[in-house]
Amino acid sequence: IGAGLFVQVPGRNRAALRSMKDPGTAYNDPDLGADPQPGHMKNYKVMPETRQGDWGGVHINSGIPNKAFYLTAIALGGNSWDRAGPIWYQALTKKLTPNAQFADMKAATVQAAKDLYDAATADAVSNSWSQVGL
Repeated sequence: IGAGLFVQVPGRNRAALRSMKDPGTAYNDPDLGADPQPGHMKNYKVMPETRQGDWGGVHINSGIPNKAFYLTAIALGGNSWDRAGPIWYQALTKKLTPNAQFADMKAATVQAAKDLYDAATADAVSNSWSQVGL
């Protein structure tokens, strides 16, 4: 996400703003620091509910569901917008409350996969979340 956003400087890793495939690797730069996103719940960052704390880490910790989406898209094959996209869209727009947690997102995406497709698709979604620690 955000490929081409940064001015490229020789010898510096400024690939993108986010990596869905491998959160925490999008950039590592003396000016910016290292990409802080975790890609697994074991590295979840507990942060204060302040601006400096990213309102509890909402952007920092988004690497975890981003990676689950990436893994789902790879498992299902084709274009991400063909099957994984509609699953995530339905979960985000029709199944979650404003105070939902990552476990709620896993349950919502698994249910959306069942609603839209079949049990095998739901199993692929569940497995993707398991790979990120949920």
